[in-house]
Amino acid sequence: MKCDWSPLRNALAACRRDALSVPLWWRDDDAVARTAALDQLGALSMQLEIPVHLAVIPAHATPSVVGAVADFGMVPVVHGWAHVDHSTPGEKKNEFMTLRASASEDTATALKVMTQLFGNRLRPMFVPPWNRINDQVSAGLAPQGYSTVSTFGPRGDDHDASGLAHINTHIDPIWWKGARDLIDPDKLIAQTVAHLESRRTGAEDGNEPLGLLTHHLVQTPAIWSFAEQFLHEMRTGGATPWVMAAPRTETET
Repeated sequence: MKCDWSPLRNALAACRRDALSVPLWWRDDDAVARTAALDQLGALSMQLEIPVHLAVIPAHATPSVVGAVADFGMVPVVHGWAHVDHSTPGEKKNEFMTLRASASEDTATALKVMTQLFGNRLRPMFVPPWNRINDQVSAGLAPQGYSTVSTFGPRGDDHDASGLAHINTHIDPIWWKGARDLIDPDKLIAQTVAHLESRRTGAEDGNEPLGLLTHHLVQTPAIWSFAEQFLHEMRTGGATPWVMAAPRTETET
């Protein structure tokens, strides 16, 4: 794939000139089992030396996905409970935006199941399906043992009142409302440049890791190619990989 990466290279150079660090992270959603696409994701992650935070759907996770996580050094996180749409007519798809009585039970069960599957590999990050979550559900996550919530778009505050950290994704290369192929690469590059410029000017939080969001199960060859080139350009331009740290144990406190 041929893209004009010069705007991104120039924006990264400006960040280096201003001594602005660019933490970079990678989240991939909807994993449930080991597939050829998941192996491709893992191999690309190892090749680029950028760990992928794999958002696994707890209700449907199989033992095979645990093996893939171990083989490729992926970082498993919690992707909702069953990725079921609970929206009402007129609402956008969501599992945890529309208020319902069982939502908190689902988030608690999800963390329990994922801890049983992945043990200390698991990071207590909650990724709501469709990147939508209401404040009531979010407020209940920290008491259950979650430390972080991740959606899409620049965060406002880095933490909420409960102490829950916000680490979002910012670039999604899939044209969901169209052909479900790659968005025009020039637009994606322009979006990234805009984020970097907003960080330099203080309009966005420059300490939040800039996140690439992928979906290995539905990616076309063009999307795979863009993701590889994008991450390579970010790394060679000075971005540093960010990985969610393991929670501290009682013996470490």
